[in-house]
Amino acid sequence: MTMHVPPVPTNPPRPDGAVLLKELHAALCRYVVFPSAETADATTLWVAATHAQPAWEHAPRLAVVSPLKRCGKSRLVDVVAETCHAPLITVNATIAAVVRSIGEDPPTLLVDEADTLWGTRKQADANEDLRGLLNAGHQRNRPMLRWDVTTRSLDALDTFAMAMLASIGDLPDTIMDRAVVIRMRRRAPGEQVDPYRTRRDAPPLHDLRDRLTGWAREHLRQLHHAAPVMPLEDRAADTWEPLIATADLAAGDWPDRARAAATTMTEAEGQQEEDTSLGPRLLADLREVFAEDERLDSKAVLDRLCRLDEAPWDDLFGRRLDARGLAARLRPYGIKPKVIRIGNATPRGYERADFLDAWARYLAPDRNTRNTRNTPGQRVADDPLLQQHHDPEPIVLLQHDSIRNATTSTVAPVADVADTPSADANGWRFNQPLAPCVVCDTGTSNRAPSGKPLHLGCPHPDQGWSP
Repeated sequence: MTMHVPPVPTNPPRPDGAVLLKELHAALCRYVVFPSAETADATTLWVAATHAQPAWEHAPRLAVVSPLKRCGKSRLVDVVAETCHAPLITVNATIAAVVRSIGEDPPTLLVDEADTLWGTRKQADANEDLRGLLNAGHQRNRPMLRWDVTTRSLDALDTFAMAMLASIGDLPDTIMDRAVVIRMRRRAPGEQVDPYRTRRDAPPLHDLRDRLTGWAREHLRQLHHAAPVMPLEDRAADTWEPLIATADLAAGDWPDRARAAATTMTEAEGQQEEDTSLGPRLLADLREVFAEDERLDSKAVLDRLCRLDEAPWDDLFGRRLDARGLAARLRPYGIKPKVIRIGNATPRGYERADFLDAWARYLAPDRNTRNTRNTPGQRVADDPLLQQHHDPEPIVLLQHDSIRNATTSTVAPVADVADTPSADANGWRFNQPLAPCVVCDTGTSNRAPSGKPLHLGCPHPDQGWSP
């Protein structure tokens, strides 16, 4: 690709990148209350990346969504418009006007109240061309083709441009999948921001914008050839790469902050998808349903699904999920019911092994997944995959569980189990009823010599045990 380098504005000497991003971060936080430190960092890097769009192969979208109005979305759009590169407000703009405004040095598309574009089926149908533009424009060299009847020739119109969209409720899935997602919320009592455009001592935002442009354009070739180490994969990596490359160029603590934001926010969106999308939600619930069972008949699977707290399966669109509906929802994942043997009975049902591939592909790793390596008498201390868990740092033992949001110190002692179906020579017992591990608070069927639930890979310092 031949890169077009726009002219560098003539400005006074600029500070280094880390200082400049710090100024931008402070300016954004002066007017907007972000839901987390990671979202503030991500927005800062996204705005800075707009000034180097000719260097990127992917143009990440910034999706600013909220459950209700008055959560600060429009305020954030206003501040971004004052600091990003060449903002182009698309309110009431025709698709032809937007496309013809995009060139080698594209503007930054800003769409406020995007929920009015795709909120209903009728609105979505009317704005399908804009959605297609936003999807195609995420990657370079995805032109929109139009036939010019006057010249009787084919026009290939550029679509590549970074875009920010603000919406009440989520945007279409195809846009959300290409976006850095900021989930705004209303300010709580005591959370204050400066009145917009009233700070006399605050530096002008347009001055900051010009300095950002100068800094980015001076390093445009370096950004174009950047190959940052990414903590993500696939489309998420494509979306976050311009932000992380910008952070690496700025140096300071920004590379670490960028990667922390990318990991945290991508994981949060993955969990959001599992919670709200019925397909991943069903797979996640089935992982909980099977627990330690190797096979279950369809009736048992449905009964357990419908008993899960806050699960939708007992009242799914006004009716209970049945065996046919379950089979239909699992068919896209290549999972089908079959005849299984449970005791002397041979009902139709599912085997745990049938789900392993889908769980690995579509769900985040589950800390409650059974450790199938812990067979009776087996030593795992020399396994390189588990070696890192034998001497955990003290900080690891104090980490909060990401789901329960409770420290491991709150786990209540579990009574000794009298029955010992299987044990090894060191006093460890296996195949016990599932109970929370005293270290990591996740399910285990192992018992330490003391009788407490404990993974082999999670020796508690107080146990005084070593492999």
